[in-house]
Amino acid sequence: MPSNVVTRFAPSPTGYLHIGGARTALFNWLYARHFGGRFLLRIEDTDKARSTQAAIDAILDGMKWLGVDWDGEVWYQSRFADRHAEVAHQMLATGAAYRCWMTAEELAEQRATAQAERRPFRIVSPWRDRDDGPADQPHVLRLRAPQEGATTIDDQVQGPVTVQNAELDDFILLRSDGTPTYMLAVVVDDHDMGVTHIIRGDDHLNNAFRQLGIIRAMGWTEPVYAHVPLIHGADGAKLSKRHGALGVETYRDELGMLPEAVFNYLLRLGWGHGDDEIISREDATAWFDLPQIGRSPSRFDMKKLENLNGHYLRAAEPRRLATLIDRKIEGRLKRGLDFADIDLLAAAMPHLTPRAKDLNELADGALFLFKVRPLDMDEKAAVLLEGSARDLLTLVHGKLSALADWTAEATEQAVREVAEAEGVKLGQVAQPLRAALTGRAMSPGIFDVLALLGRDESLGRIADQMGKDQDHGG
Repeated sequence: MPSNVVTRFAPSPTGYLHIGGARTALFNWLYARHFGGRFLLRIEDTDKARSTQAAIDAILDGMKWLGVDWDGEVWYQSRFADRHAEVAHQMLATGAAYRCWMTAEELAEQRATAQAERRPFRIVSPWRDRDDGPADQPHVLRLRAPQEGATTIDDQVQGPVTVQNAELDDFILLRSDGTPTYMLAVVVDDHDMGVTHIIRGDDHLNNAFRQLGIIRAMGWTEPVYAHVPLIHGADGAKLSKRHGALGVETYRDELGMLPEAVFNYLLRLGWGHGDDEIISREDATAWFDLPQIGRSPSRFDMKKLENLNGHYLRAAEPRRLATLIDRKIEGRLKRGLDFADIDLLAAAMPHLTPRAKDLNELADGALFLFKVRPLDMDEKAAVLLEGSARDLLTLVHGKLSALADWTAEATEQAVREVAEAEGVKLGQVAQPLRAALTGRAMSPGIFDVLALLGRDESLGRIADQMGKDQDHGG
């Protein structure tokens, strides 16, 4: 069993926390929590032109929303540029790095030659084995990568992977202006943060071989690598926005997903525990380990996420759901909700959640509770009020008005008695009643609707559709 585990998530704040990055964060968090270790967060903000505070805030908010908390303070990479440069100069002093005065024209010529010979481009610097260039002229520091033999990584997901060292190039450590490159900064930060396990997308696997050159040159302990296959769309193509490669905040704010549903779904993208589909945070932490991560790309399926979200909606505490959708309802109504409205929403949740797969549908389904009389009818509801429907409503109104006990059971009995007396099926009475009460052709059970709306509001809405004023008091 690994001891003193330290993992990290290191996003670049040039965009929001997309779904693939969220999964990477989740896997690192679960591995650290499973082994009682530490999970660290590093913001790789060295690209000042593209890094924004808004993106940093979105990343932090998205992780908090998912419940992926980090240990200690956030590590901002840009604050450690001097430390990165210090390591590069240490490598220069030991011969593990060298100064290079190659010009852009020389690099372009080498690239063109490689293309003409149809071989991979590998920089061959004439300065690798000499140091007599003009020190006062612009130059870079390059890693003196091994050229012979091979390097093998025993990856915890991919298995043993070997690359011939001849395929590795002498990449830049420090630019000509003295600033560190991403490749150097990442390795130094991982070492200084004490990272023991690097869990990330398999698009970084090639980088691992290059980064090992720095680690070995410095005599540092090599981390354990686990490169996870990327997420693809349901059609097998690389994940894009049309597949669902959106920011986490989009799932929260626009698509109406619950964090526990997104957490559960991301967990199952590439990792499994038998046939279990519904996995709690506690079970995920107890069960998660790297051997259960598959080697094939997982496929993002929005329908599966929606179904999972529906499950968690039905399991959620009613008042919590009421507070999650109150703003959505206020936006649709163009007015605020008070405490009594929230109480009504919470009471309605057991009747609304079976018909909803997200918070947007839940809010839409609850709108009827707060409509102002007389109700606007949608097209299908208007059809249900044609013909003899209004006559039936008049009979229902009279029967309900006489009730001493206003419950779902009592109202159901009254409506059934009207149907029996008129020799029609219950649905022929219930459908126009639903239209009169909600303005829609679809709603929760009509007798639950009557109970939720209460006597006065229910009888008032029915009377509005009877074509005449009528006493509906009680």
